[in-house]
Amino acid sequence: MSANSPDGPRKLDVVLVKAGRTKIRYAAELLGDDGTRVVVRAPWAGDGVRDFGFVRFEKGDVFTEYYWRDRWYAVKEVRDLEGTLKGWYCDVTRPATLSGTELVVEDLDLDLWRSADGTDVLRLDEDEFAESALTATDPAAAAAAGAALDELESLAREGGFDALLA
Repeated sequence: MSANSPDGPRKLDVVLVKAGRTKIRYAAELLGDDGTRVVVRAPWAGDGVRDFGFVRFEKGDVFTEYYWRDRWYAVKEVRDLEGTLKGWYCDVTRPATLSGTELVVEDLDLDLWRSADGTDVLRLDEDEFAESALTATDPAAAAAAGAALDELESLAREGGFDALLA
């Protein structure tokens, strides 16, 4: 699939689902789809500023997002308005599905942050994951989610995501 049509860049909606409900939907530009990995770019889709303490997402930030049909995570490169790299926000998810103009991703509560300089690698929301009861309702998915977070942390600590995203 070509990311661009004769009419210009192809647009699609990224739909993040959590616990069976749409958490957020936002428009993105399709940059590429090789059949396994889908790459999109989108401006910060949140309302106003979101300050996590270790990073602030705000108007003007641009996310280049990498989703896989065969991996249990997504990696999002975050840059500010001037193009300066802030870092990478990673979501543990079920493998993504692209249907028509919707890229659907099911969030499994676990996240990871790696700062631009690599000094901060933070596992996030493990308490939410524990409270989600996924280990009881879908033990195989829970195991895959835990393994995905471990893989992301290993990549983040061993030099980053460059090889993965190339």
